[in-house]
Amino acid sequence: MKVTDYATLVLAANPGPMTLDGTNTWILRAPGAEQSVVVDPGPMLEDHLRAVLGEAGQVAVVLLTHNHPDHSEGAAWFANQAGCGVRAVDPAFRIPTDHAHGLSEGDVITVEGLRVEVLPTPGHTLDSVCFWLPQDGSLLTGDTVLGRGTSVVAYPDGALGPYLNSLEHLRAFADSPAGVARLLPGHGPVIDDPSAVLTYYLNHRQERLTQVRDALAAGHTTPEAIVAHVYADVDKSLWPAAERSVRAQLDHLNH
Repeated sequence: MKVTDYATLVLAANPGPMTLDGTNTWILRAPGAEQSVVVDPGPMLEDHLRAVLGEAGQVAVVLLTHNHPDHSEGAAWFANQAGCGVRAVDPAFRIPTDHAHGLSEGDVITVEGLRVEVLPTPGHTLDSVCFWLPQDGSLLTGDTVLGRGTSVVAYPDGALGPYLNSLEHLRAFADSPAGVARLLPGHGPVIDDPSAVLTYYLNHRQERLTQVRDALAAGHTTPEAIVAHVYADVDKSLWPAAERSVRAQLDHLNH
């Protein structure tokens, strides 16, 4: 599905409580260009990966927003079929595995009129990055910001302090003269009011921290007890994810 002049969405058939409608694989290509950039090929679902291959045409490179399997598992298979490399923060996912296939702040990927700028946004995981398309006003957020609901800080491979800093950085960027028109998330629908959603994310995190502090003061000292107290109105199928968030919150408060 073509979402903007530069971005096409192919949705993976892996819906669930944590993946929402499924993983969003993004194909980036300048109007009239032959080559594309594929962001997050997704899980190892061959039907999905072949659909991405069919839509992407000539793939210059694969980019990963972070290392979680629902985004990265199919990357090596896809790159082999497409005859391209994979760039990622985590060296384990790079193809080839050299430094040139990493992703760092200030990196720019250019392909036939397409410009993709790398914005490190650690927190959901410590290797999380976003990708900015200045020609399009679109910011690809992976799992840092979702199209619906809020993201989990995936303790222990994520951390709340860096996540809050990343959200602040993204909100400042959204409010800057650069003018972020939309967020293209790793799950869920496109976000057309970036600043408002980022403000909501920040406020939500602060509210949860206050609730965890209050739970501790009331004598709920274990992550399990805090989840039962703070997330009582949340479906219990999501409590394991909530416990990971609570552990991240406790780690943040302890530091």
